[in-house]
Amino acid sequence: MISIVAVDQNWGIGYKNKLPWRIPGELAFFKKTTIGNTVIMGRKTLESLPGRKPLSNRRNIVLSRDTTRSELGVEFVSTIDDLFAITNDETVFVIGGEQIYRLLLPYCSKSYVTKVDGIYETDTFFPNLDMEDNWEVESSFDAVISENGIKYQIFIYRNTAIKYI
Repeated sequence: MISIVAVDQNWGIGYKNKLPWRIPGELAFFKKTTIGNTVIMGRKTLESLPGRKPLSNRRNIVLSRDTTRSELGVEFVSTIDDLFAITNDETVFVIGGEQIYRLLLPYCSKSYVTKVDGIYETDTFFPNLDMEDNWEVESSFDAVISENGIKYQIFIYRNTAIKYI
């Protein structure tokens, strides 16, 4: 399992169920990285997607207490055990929101973190991996990118608590 997220300098990720910034290049990175794979999200994240529709060309799984919902292109599960039972060995990306990240981060071997320069108005947060004992930067993409007057850089963190075979 891999988490993928964009954060501001306070590790904020959203405000009123929307991204606090618009960075087309970062969204393109997200799409390129997750396409053809499975994405896991919470109900609020699903509702925040364009048209409130699942992401195309990806298997969309929503982890939610409400399993009575039914939407075309979305699988709903209510527990982590149910989630693991249906995902097996496929590449799985955790895409939000805050509660889902916090719940599944211990099971993630890596995290793609886009660090957005600046402090934005946010009401949801991703755990600060720089302060977590079992997370370390494995690598970063070469340069700071500037787009729409916003600077950002992409880092790959590794969960040292998960042992690789």
